[in-house]
Amino acid sequence: MATRLPESAFDDRLAAVRDRLADTDADAATWVGATAIEYLTGFHHIQTERPVVLAVTDDRVEITVPRLEVERVEPNPRIDAVHHYFDYPGGEPVSVAVEMLRDLGAETIAADADGPPGVMGYEGPAFSDSVDVRAQAWVDRMRWAKSDAEVDLIRESAKWANLGHRYLADFSEPGAHPATVSQRASTEASRAMLDALGDAYSVRVRGDGPVHAGYISGEETALPHGHTPNERLSEGDVLVTGATANVDGYRSELERAMFVGDYTDEQEHYFELMLEAQTLAIDALGPGVPVAEVDRVVWDYLEEQGVTDLAQHHVGHNIGLGAHEPPYIDRGWDERYDGDDAVMRPGHVYTIEPGLYTDEYGYRHSDTVAITESGTERLTNFPRDIDSNVV
Repeated sequence: MATRLPESAFDDRLAAVRDRLADTDADAATWVGATAIEYLTGFHHIQTERPVVLAVTDDRVEITVPRLEVERVEPNPRIDAVHHYFDYPGGEPVSVAVEMLRDLGAETIAADADGPPGVMGYEGPAFSDSVDVRAQAWVDRMRWAKSDAEVDLIRESAKWANLGHRYLADFSEPGAHPATVSQRASTEASRAMLDALGDAYSVRVRGDGPVHAGYISGEETALPHGHTPNERLSEGDVLVTGATANVDGYRSELERAMFVGDYTDEQEHYFELMLEAQTLAIDALGPGVPVAEVDRVVWDYLEEQGVTDLAQHHVGHNIGLGAHEPPYIDRGWDERYDGDDAVMRPGHVYTIEPGLYTDEYGYRHSDTVAITESGTERLTNFPRDIDSNVV
């Protein structure tokens, strides 16, 4: 049972970016992206109008944060010094970060961005106004392949996502409201997860539980990113579900097309086409397989069946600390990447979710599948066949 990343993982990651830094003419590497900062140090924060800037040199790790994050970051054993500004816009976060860099002797930096992102109204100067900047995307690329420890966390997430999904199925019935069913399933699965893991669960949520399970229903399912409608379930409704669990920041993805009561011949037809497309995609996965090829396998099948007009997105995406991460299982992937970057590798963890969307309903399963040295491992295991997905 894996519940948190080992401390050694951060040492390995910092060593890896220091190796990359040593191959440049930069004096320090910087990151302003919240996920990259978390990946390297374990310090996780909500990205707002208050920027956070991480700096790494060959022997130091320092960070600039808003005042309200000081107590949260100071205990972090990987961070040697914490600098802060009071708040934004009264404070000057980039000025404080630049002073931090100067104290580190950094006149040239390798940065993930030329300044903090403009979110929630933040507007600030660029780093290049004060120091020389070289672009880098080291962490983004490192995150493509997960370590065994990271896959263990996603596997644990999938276990609790499966439970949350089971509660969804059990609590759904004609007359139930999808919003309250989703809340109830999420609560019950979160309670079970927290009771089972106890103190081993890493603090990751603010006021809600670690498991989220919910669905859209009715005509909203015809939209891949539809909303939960304000209408109670009826016999004949189609559902498109989603369940995940947060385990030390890592997530899995489990989705199913489901039916309330008996399904029609037409609904069965589209469900079975979707299911076969997903099966073909899962069977096509493996180490060394071109990422784009998996999407082509599905597209060829949909063309053969004459339903490409019902497909609205590619087969899937990598998943981990982010809900969507590259590589993307898309026919265009090999137009952007070649060599090792164009093929699946052990440690890649993909959602496999081809969907079909008619004018009335949508049909989509999603399973989380890890690429291994010898093949694949499906981490989510809720039944996929049609009769197991009737509530």
